[in-house]
Amino acid sequence: MLMHAAASSMSGSSKNPISVYLQLTLVCSAAVWILIIWSGHLNMGYGLVIPAIMWCPALAALSTSRLFGWELSSLGWRWPQPKYLAAAYFVPLAYASVAYGAVWALQLGDWNSEFVSSVADGFGLKGFPTWASFTLAITCLATGGVMQNVSMTLGEEIGWRGFLVPELANRMSYTKTSLLSGVIWAAWHSPLLLFADYNNVGTNRWYALCCFSFTCISMSFMLAWFRLKSDSLWPAVLFHASHNVFFPIVFDNLTRNTGHTLMYTTVFGAFPACTSGLFALYFWSRRDEIGKLPMKARARITSFAPARAKHAHPPLSASVGNGESVRPLG
Repeated sequence: MLMHAAASSMSGSSKNPISVYLQLTLVCSAAVWILIIWSGHLNMGYGLVIPAIMWCPALAALSTSRLFGWELSSLGWRWPQPKYLAAAYFVPLAYASVAYGAVWALQLGDWNSEFVSSVADGFGLKGFPTWASFTLAITCLATGGVMQNVSMTLGEEIGWRGFLVPELANRMSYTKTSLLSGVIWAAWHSPLLLFADYNNVGTNRWYALCCFSFTCISMSFMLAWFRLKSDSLWPAVLFHASHNVFFPIVFDNLTRNTGHTLMYTTVFGAFPACTSGLFALYFWSRRDEIGKLPMKARARITSFAPARAKHAHPPLSASVGNGESVRPLG
């Protein structure tokens, strides 16, 4: 409903690219939502529905671009400067470390030494010290695991940050772009959180939805900044993959539940919401930097064009920031 309302508010016209994109995303996603909600399990179908749902935003973005005759290069395929990729990888690790470090320091959860031992044993290097095997295992997870996750986060980011964020930024400031794309992104996740077992930690679903939505919106401020600053969707893809590995796979397992720990940890808890919010505030404070770099903009047209048509990419207009100007999302 939120996604439909957002689409309608843009113009109410089926020829509005944002409206078309959101409606296509809703239709594609609903087909998978129904299956998951029917079964009640996110991992139904041997887990194959997870990449399917994550690629629905990409399918909608590619279809919308095709309908409007836009070149796919406008989605941000260019390779960015390495510094943006490095920052995108380490920022989720940073706010996750702060969140879980606070949980351990305040004794709201304990260090899970059993997980460390099981990972070390499962790594298969007999005779290696536990700490050495565990370090190697985490290193492989932080590299190979993130690269593997990129294949799924790419599907979301082609849609949310490759298509939606630049389109919103053409019409509103960085702040509004980040906020609206974050609300839409959170709403897209909500059916599985409320009606299936996406919130598999067992906390109250409305509490989980509030924390998770706040985290999504906070991440959207960072992801939009990387997308617009680097003129590339790849930092957002890597950021998203890094987040998906370090939170549920590394830090959640390193933390032992001592009673109410799950209220503060996981992507459905309070501490990740708070730390991601603080990091988002830092990125928001640097919003004026976005307008200093030119960014390719796909041609704006008011009606559907033949799919084979090609259009020039005019430069951005005024700077983004302070809620003032136009131009240039999860």
